Amino acid sequence: MNVPSFEFLGFAAVAALLFNLVRRVGYRQVVLLATNLVFFASLMHGWVACVPFLAFLLLGYGLLRACQARAGQSQRGLLAGAVVLIILVFAWLKKYGFFPPGVFLDFPYATVGLSYVFFRVLHLVIDAGGGVLPAITPLGYINYTLNFTALISGPIQRYADYKTQADSVARPDVINAGRAIERICIGFFKVFLLSHLLHDLQGSALGLLPEALGLWSTVLAGVLVAASYPLFLYCNFSGYTDVVIGVGYFFGLRLPENFNNPFIAENFISFWGRWHMSLSNWLKTYVYNTLLMRLMERFPARGIEPFLGVLAFFVTFFLVGIWHGQTSEFVMFGLLQGGGVALNKLYQIQMAQRLGKKQYKALCARPLYTAACRGLTFAWFAFTLFWFWASWAQIEAFYSALGWAGAVLVWAVVWLGAALLIEAVRRLWAGLLLLKAGDAPLATSRYTRTVSMTLVAALTTVFILLASSPAPDIVYKTF
Repeated sequence: MNVPSFEFLGFAAVAALLFNLVRRVGYRQVVLLATNLVFFASLMHGWVACVPFLAFLLLGYGLLRACQARAGQSQRGLLAGAVVLIILVFAWLKKYGFFPPGVFLDFPYATVGLSYVFFRVLHLVIDAGGGVLPAITPLGYINYTLNFTALISGPIQRYADYKTQADSVARPDVINAGRAIERICIGFFKVFLLSHLLHDLQGSALGLLPEALGLWSTVLAGVLVAASYPLFLYCNFSGYTDVVIGVGYFFGLRLPENFNNPFIAENFISFWGRWHMSLSNWLKTYVYNTLLMRLMERFPARGIEPFLGVLAFFVTFFLVGIWHGQTSEFVMFGLLQGGGVALNKLYQIQMAQRLGKKQYKALCARPLYTAACRGLTFAWFAFTLFWFWASWAQIEAFYSALGWAGAVLVWAVVWLGAALLIEAVRRLWAGLLLLKAGDAPLATSRYTRTVSMTLVAALTTVFILLASSPAPDIVYKTF
């Protein structure tokens, strides 16, 4: 069952109806269990294919119960061993290259959603070891880890938040239900129409690049290849997130937001605070903060504290890259993510020292400087994504077709174009918000939203019916 799809919406609607028939926690948890298991089974190809996945879940539950039993005692060794074991088993199931090939299972098995289940299981074990995990039953564990609204590609929700919501017996109200449906419509529009068009645009530009005549034709094709993919990925992934957040509402779940206008970020650190936020927040809590504390304990000199932060940033976002995949391309992707965030932090430290914090803050407030930084952030992210979607051979072919002069021009145009376009969109939206309907902006009024959502729903439905090819699959489904 694909998410999003009309089949998924129909399945979720029936499940939500059954879920809300009775306002008892036990009944609702049984309905949610059945819903989760049916959805999970729809992703599998036979019962044998799901055995390693379920064994991983069983291992996680056993380890968290062991850590809970020892909570409050000296158990650093147990917790460390549990964390290492979970990471190694996950890496083994995902077939990371540091294992010898002969140790892998020799039959096909499902790993769809395993990367996100990994984060949930690891979070439970760490919190159990720290004595801060709320009571969790086997039913609660299964419903949390296999939550059908977030199984495939997140968002990553903390268990304490999930439990509070799962224990509620409130039913959807009309206003919030309308907002949830609006969110679902926006998600379908992003995935089925916008990401489809952007995916086709990049494919066409890739096909034209080797045949382009003249420097500027080549540069134009290169710009379209480079700049369309970040926009495609955003529409594809954030559209999926919109759908599952909207669906989750009808099951009493408030899934965390994953995106917050990432392309208006003024630097690469801020970008990762706006992009895939549930992942970056998880890593900040369990990797960055922990690593930084250990480094500060080991190197207590106050003068090097900012540089310890740089190192912690690099390690954290390097892990972001290698979590995405097992190939050398994803190692490079991790190096570029970690390097980008670390260099950004170093730049901030140096500018604050050279100009002083007050003058550096004033510089950052200048519109031209801010626009240039936004453009550079977009360009750097687009550059790193080549190692996300392309192979080494494709990257080599891209730059061979451009040549050195063409490559420099492509990235200069992406930088400048992104800076101008992002600023233009921001100013246009700010201008629209000045148009009032009573005391509220006309652009966000109920009337405007109703008309725009009706148009969005109609356009998306027509496009789905008329499109000669299916919409691109959710990219993060493969991780």
